[in-house]
Amino acid sequence: MSPMHRRTTFTLTALAFLWLGVVLPVGNAVGQQAGSTFKDQLVGTWLLVAAYTERQDGSQADTFGPSPRGILMFDGNGGLSLQEMRSDLPKFASNNRQEGTPEENKAIVQGSICYFGTYTLDEAVKALTMHLEGCSFPNWTGTDLKRSITLTGDELTWSGVGSSGRPFHNVWKRAK
Repeated sequence: MSPMHRRTTFTLTALAFLWLGVVLPVGNAVGQQAGSTFKDQLVGTWLLVAAYTERQDGSQADTFGPSPRGILMFDGNGGLSLQEMRSDLPKFASNNRQEGTPEENKAIVQGSICYFGTYTLDEAVKALTMHLEGCSFPNWTGTDLKRSITLTGDELTWSGVGSSGRPFHNVWKRAK
């Protein structure tokens, strides 16, 4: 896919999510209806509550600090977009993102992840597979990420293996 086509796809996806957010109230998502499918329950906008990685000694480390920020959007047609970051990312002294110092750039890369693409669900085992079309960690672009998920009311929890090779867990709350 050409860079122009990727930008167009990303722009159209972003516009679709914006339209859904403006036209369809998130709190009245189809997924909240009784008897709906697991996919219907997943569709909507989610806000990051917690993100932690399991250390080798069994303890937990906050992946994006103690107060992570993030948004996750699933549309009914199988599209997704995710952004996660530390709440304390440093501002660039130059005020120009093209002129960050090595330390500033390192902090941003290690303190955030963003990706978009499509998703499929295996409702029988409550597994989510995300097919990434673009990612701020380029090694994941064009790959599939698998997550075990639990969805209870307005809380979504997923688990998987991160780029560090360690297990991680994220907790999301449905946006109101």
